Amino acid sequence: MDVSASDRFPGQSGARRGSRHMRMLLSSAGRRVGLLRAFRSAAEELGVALEIFACDLEPEWSSACREADHALAVPPAPSPDYIDAVLGICERHGIALVVPTIDTELVQYSHARERFAAIGTTVSIGSPAIVEMARDKLATARFLAAAGIASPRTASAEELLDDDAEWPWPLLAKPRHGSSSRGIQIVYDRDELRPLTTMEPYVVQEMLRGREFTVNIFFDEHGALHSAIPHERLKVRAGEVEKAVTVRDPVLCAMARDLGAALDGAFGAMCFQAIMDGEGRASLFEINARFGGGYPLAHQAGATFTRWLLEQALDLPRSVHDAWKAGVVMLRYDDAVFV
Repeated sequence: MDVSASDRFPGQSGARRGSRHMRMLLSSAGRRVGLLRAFRSAAEELGVALEIFACDLEPEWSSACREADHALAVPPAPSPDYIDAVLGICERHGIALVVPTIDTELVQYSHARERFAAIGTTVSIGSPAIVEMARDKLATARFLAAAGIASPRTASAEELLDDDAEWPWPLLAKPRHGSSSRGIQIVYDRDELRPLTTMEPYVVQEMLRGREFTVNIFFDEHGALHSAIPHERLKVRAGEVEKAVTVRDPVLCAMARDLGAALDGAFGAMCFQAIMDGEGRASLFEINARFGGGYPLAHQAGATFTRWLLEQALDLPRSVHDAWKAGVVMLRYDDAVFV
């Protein structure tokens, strides 16, 4: 596998109207082999010759890059050179669709959507307002409160420390811009919370207890919500679901509709997490403006977001629907790529 394939395919184009050949880029591909395979299977069903490019900081150490057709190295996602590097890849290789996968690159992509569109590349990302809100846990809490969507009581660590208001200790402390369960701690009083504020911005939330769910949601290019697929997170490892089952829960599906109505400029795959108490009341506590790590379960249940994105990119008849199967179980295990 050539991990520096920058000049291997000169003169070839990406997707054109009516074309059955297409190139896409899986960005910050890392370990997202399941997502890559979901795009491959969707392309096969559509009869599309799909070339998958993948990029990462060190593609030779990425399992998804190793499984892609072509892999390329890029600067770190937070780097000011990152978007220019990806734009160069897309222009050289005629990339029709870019799919971001990690939180640290989402804001940059959302602000650069028009630059990509100018070279014929669609980025599967929502508006900057949505992405910036989802990347900021305090902004998320305020957005949900304004939309009337049930969510846990939330404040910045500084607000709580400066306020004498009563809180139901213990509380959950989270990095304000964190992801993948990084830095989350249970704090039992203000003295335990105070040292965290010297590390990075933190928020505190009331502890939710109950069953935990992820809901994968899909929006078309006009921002309309078409599909919402809840799954119960039965076991989680390092912030990623390991055992789960799809459930057609009316409370969670209604919450998805309310969220979809409140979001302005959503596009492609998103997901949110919620906890449901013993009385059947759900509380939404996190929004991700990207494909969730548990998306392969939604895909197997029939909610094929990857197919719907390819149909749009190729201007094919749309098959988007909400008729997925409940009761589909995912039991994840470790696998390896050998080079």
